[in-house]
Amino acid sequence: MSDLDHRPALRACGGRADVPGGPVRELLKPREASLGSTVVRRLLPNLGRRMVGAWCFVDHYGPDDIADEPGMQVPPHPHMGLQTVSWLHEGEILHRDSVGSVRTLRPRQLGLMTAGRAIAHAEQSTVPHPRLLHGAQLWVALPDAHRNVPPAFEHHPDLPVVTAAGLTATVVLGGLDGAVSPGTTYTPLVGADLALDEGADVRLPVERDFEYAVLTMSGATEVDGVRLDPGSMLYLGSGRSELPLRALSDAGLLLLGGEPFDEKIIMWWNLIGRTQEEIAEGREAWMSGDRFGTVRGYDGAPLPAPALPPTPLKPRGRTR
Repeated sequence: MSDLDHRPALRACGGRADVPGGPVRELLKPREASLGSTVVRRLLPNLGRRMVGAWCFVDHYGPDDIADEPGMQVPPHPHMGLQTVSWLHEGEILHRDSVGSVRTLRPRQLGLMTAGRAIAHAEQSTVPHPRLLHGAQLWVALPDAHRNVPPAFEHHPDLPVVTAAGLTATVVLGGLDGAVSPGTTYTPLVGADLALDEGADVRLPVERDFEYAVLTMSGATEVDGVRLDPGSMLYLGSGRSELPLRALSDAGLLLLGGEPFDEKIIMWWNLIGRTQEEIAEGREAWMSGDRFGTVRGYDGAPLPAPALPPTPLKPRGRTR
């Protein structure tokens, strides 16, 4: 998924200086943006918090009734220096990319795209498509040693599951309670889809050295005593060995976590680099048709890159 902000800012993210050494409870407010006929709620990067481990971008969308709408329509656009994670609760998305992948993604199947040095992709609701569309799009920053790996796409329809009374946890990426996703990772992290039955009251084992956040996809829950409704995200800091979860109704959550990302990165539009010059070079390569390749089979023009901001980057770190 693309950042469709017409005036995206250069953002400095990463480093451990602003990672709390213990548990916190920070409720992150989303910013809404339009994605065709779908409205997305952007939760990372956020004015209050820019990364959770290597997770650096989180959009939540739906559930939307798109029976009489085109649904998601994201033209070809570039990525570099990151991985994208596509995760659906309802609906279908057709993924096409410049390494030749064409794949229909369905609920609770992992679509993992590693941009590495450069890739382009497009995302569309299938034709015909299911009535409802509901999901999340997430990015993972690649560490310096791996940010120029060859571009690739992985589709994993079968993922490991952890269960407890009233809880089914699907391990999307990384590991949770001994279960490990087949998706390729480059830093210690976890992404898990948590389905809770109404009345469930569980304590989920987590890693003390990881920082965590929880996104509510559906239903009403209490996470470490904080009430969460759909579309809200709670940043939890680090230093926990377990996370209390209580479901006030049938509910769905996304647990995101990982070791704090050591490196400083620069995010702009759909590109991640280490210097403003790298970002400018990536933008020019996209506009000139160099490096990122061609997404074949998409009926329409690619997204043009926005103009770079006129002012130089002002480092802001992980938080504002």
